[in-house]
Amino acid sequence: MIPQTMTAVQLTGHGGIEKLAYKNDVATPQPAADEVLIRVRAAGINNTDINTRIGWYSKKVTDDTETGGAEGFDSVDSEDASWSGVPLSFPRIQGADVCGHIVAVGEAVDPARVGERVIVRNMLRSYVDYRLYECWTIGSECDGGFAQYCKAPARETYAVECDWSDAELAAIPCAYSTAEGMLHRADLGAETVLITGASGGVGSAAVQLAKRRGATVIALCSSSKIDAVRALGADRILDRNADLVAELGAGSVDVVVDLVAGPQWPSLLDVLRRGGRYVTAGAIAGPICEIDIRTLYLKDLTLFGCTFQEDIVFENLITYIQTGEIRPVVAKTYPLSEIATAQDDFLAKQHTGQLVLIPPQD
Repeated sequence: MIPQTMTAVQLTGHGGIEKLAYKNDVATPQPAADEVLIRVRAAGINNTDINTRIGWYSKKVTDDTETGGAEGFDSVDSEDASWSGVPLSFPRIQGADVCGHIVAVGEAVDPARVGERVIVRNMLRSYVDYRLYECWTIGSECDGGFAQYCKAPARETYAVECDWSDAELAAIPCAYSTAEGMLHRADLGAETVLITGASGGVGSAAVQLAKRRGATVIALCSSSKIDAVRALGADRILDRNADLVAELGAGSVDVVVDLVAGPQWPSLLDVLRRGGRYVTAGAIAGPICEIDIRTLYLKDLTLFGCTFQEDIVFENLITYIQTGEIRPVVAKTYPLSEIATAQDDFLAKQHTGQLVLIPPQD
């Protein structure tokens, strides 16, 4: 029997970790037409969750995410503080990663889907009629996985058959689709790619996915994580603070996959070859960077900003899972009630891979 109320974490406004309220009396969502109801078994933590909570997407914020990750920022304009630029409504259940079992279906959905173990495309397109460059992020524009139950569009909820744990599957949607989306946009092949932030959720995914494409991977991470990143398949690993031009040489890299930005950003363009491609989906070291436009046009570089994902990106991930071509690293799991500790650990960046929350299972 599906209960009328459930346990969930509600984000009550932009700000610090204190804005996350763990509650046991939240109304259980009801699937509308073309939707399914999922009993959540695991939900990963991502930068998107932190950025949304602290309002980091607001143009008034110029610091790195760590600066305001625990306490939030004083200067946030709620009008542009979501990733989409549309103000969030509160309370909101966050959680862009959803893994669980379908327990009910709405009108026009095949009842035979009840019982499927599924993950949900985190960049939902059904709610915007599949318009190009538009989507909702589950856990941002609609409620997500930091709860016992979550509803989602049936056509964007994918059954997965594999021997992975629920926590492993919950590490896939946001991090791996972000990474695969970047590689897809850059059309990465058997080339040399430099990946920043290679020990994080998206970075570690990018290493695996780039190797799957036959690329030679140069990874940047802290020195304490070198062995872990090498185990992911990286061919060469440099300290994240290395002098890239001195270590690699100017014009030595075909593609840069950047999740960090910050002060080191100009050197990323310096190491790109003529005609090289730079692709980004994050800026955890700071969003404000300096560019010499002459570097851009004299080297015929292409710069890609990546949020929107074509449908094929998530569909490819389902195939990779079921054919055993990738496997995520889950650093640690936490009960949903320990979300504050989990987000503190996430911000400390001492882990490699993904941190995952487990809702109450009774």
